[in-house]
Amino acid sequence: DVQLQASGGGLVQPGGSLRLSCAASGFDDYAIAWFRQAPGKEREGVACINPSVGSTYYADSVKGRFTISSDNAKNTVYLQMNSLKPEDTAVYYCAVRCSSPILWGQGTLVTVSS
Repeated sequence: DVQLQASGGGLVQPGGSLRLSCAASGFDDYAIAWFRQAPGKEREGVACINPSVGSTYYADSVKGRFTISSDNAKNTVYLQMNSLKPEDTAVYYCAVRCSSPILWGQGTLVTVSS
């Protein structure tokens, strides 16, 4: 099966950290992106990585706070989220390709609240 499995969401206080994981199976050598969708808002791209070359992209809203990385041996992409803000609250999805994704994983909910 070709699929993405996202995990790692949860409840965290403002200023806290979480690490999301996206495990890919059935394929490799594709860019993997994280998107998020907050209540009442459109889905937006957060970060993307091309594991084969190590290039990364970040949305301005998360630059300096989020880090995307990959473990090619495990076929897993991570999103380390630091200094979380209430406005980071959203369902986070991983997807294949930085734009016009061709495969989506299920979402994982991140709630930033005191």
